[in-house]
Amino acid sequence: MAGLEIKSVSKTFGTVRTADSLSLSVEPGEIVAVFGPSGGGKTVLLRMIAGMFEPDEGDILIGGRSIVGAAPERRSIGMAFQNFALFPHMTARDNIASGLRKKRGADAAARVQTISRLLKIEHVLGHVPRELSNGQKQRTALARALVGNPEVLLLDDPLRNVDAKLRYEMRLELPNLLRRGEAAVLYVTQDYREAMAIADRIAVLTAGRFEQVASPEEIYARPASVAVARLFGDPSINLAEIVPFVEHGTVFATISGARVLLGAADALPGDRPYWLGVRPEDLGISLLGGGDAMPARVLAITPMHEKVVLLLRLEDGKEWLASLRPDALKLAAEDSVFVRFAQEAVQLFDRETGLRVSLSHRRQAA
Repeated sequence: MAGLEIKSVSKTFGTVRTADSLSLSVEPGEIVAVFGPSGGGKTVLLRMIAGMFEPDEGDILIGGRSIVGAAPERRSIGMAFQNFALFPHMTARDNIASGLRKKRGADAAARVQTISRLLKIEHVLGHVPRELSNGQKQRTALARALVGNPEVLLLDDPLRNVDAKLRYEMRLELPNLLRRGEAAVLYVTQDYREAMAIADRIAVLTAGRFEQVASPEEIYARPASVAVARLFGDPSINLAEIVPFVEHGTVFATISGARVLLGAADALPGDRPYWLGVRPEDLGISLLGGGDAMPARVLAITPMHEKVVLLLRLEDGKEWLASLRPDALKLAAEDSVFVRFAQEAVQLFDRETGLRVSLSHRRQAA
C-alpha cells in the first residue's frame, strides 16, 4: 500500500487550472522530488496534501485512507517550509517539540534530543530563532517535521535559503536521514541538481501537469519531451530542427552541411520536422574534419573548474554549447574546430508535439 496516493487531483483558481488531473503514488520510505519551473503548481500540490486547499476533483490518500476534508492536524503529515516558519518566541527545543502532538515529558524530550543529534543541532536547542544561523534554522524546521514520525513528509524547497556549502552538505546527508524513517517523502525543488541528488524518482511538473515521473537517470538520459530535456543539464541541451531522410533503412540528417547518422528507421515517420537534441558533454571537439563533422568556430570559452564550456557557432549560424574536460583540448576564441557526436547520444523529439521519438541504433552497413 502506497504511503501517499494522489488520484486525478485538479484545482482551479479563477480561470487558471493550477493542477490538472495529477496522479502520483509515493511508497513508505521513498523520496519523490517534485521538480519544475516557478508557477508550475508545485506549492499548490503540497498545500492540497497538507489541507490548506481542498482539491476540486480527485482524491488524496495516506496509508490507504482518504484525507480530503480532514483537518490538517489529523492528516499525519510533517512539513518543512523554505522560509523555516519557526515560532520566534520559542527556543529551538520548543519549536521541535511543537511537532509532537501527543508525547509529553520524558518521552518528548528524548525524541527531541535524538532528532537534534541526528541533525547536529543539539548544541543550539536553547536558542531562539533570531540567534540561529540560516543553516540551524533549516535543520530546526526539518527536525520539527521529522520528530513526530509522520506517515507523509512534505518538504517545500527546504534548502533554498541556506548557503551554498550547507546546501551541498545537506544534499549528501538528507537522503540517508530521510530513509531512516518510513515516511513517504515529497520534496519540492526548483533545482534539478538537488532533485537528482536526493530523490529516488523525480516528478516533473509543468503547467499543472506531470510531464514525466521516473528515476533521475531515466529522466536525464531519456526525457519524455523536449520540455523535460530543456529543464535538466548545465549547460542545457543543444537543439536543432531537422527533417530526417532514410537511405537503405538508416536515418540521416543534415546539420550545418554535415551528413549525420542517427540510427535505424524502424518506427520513424519521415518527411516531417523533428527536434534533434545532443547534450553538451556528448559533443566531441577536434581539429580534424570528415564527412560526419560539423565545422564550427569557437565564440567563447568559459572555465568552470571541473569542465570547460565552449560556445560554438556552426556554419549555418546555429550556436551550440560543448562541455569538455579542462585538459581535453587547448583552444582559444575564434579557433576553427569540428563537432561530432555518436548516434547513441542523439535525442529526437517530434517537432509538433514535443514528445520523444525512439530510435534504435545499429552500425551503418559498410
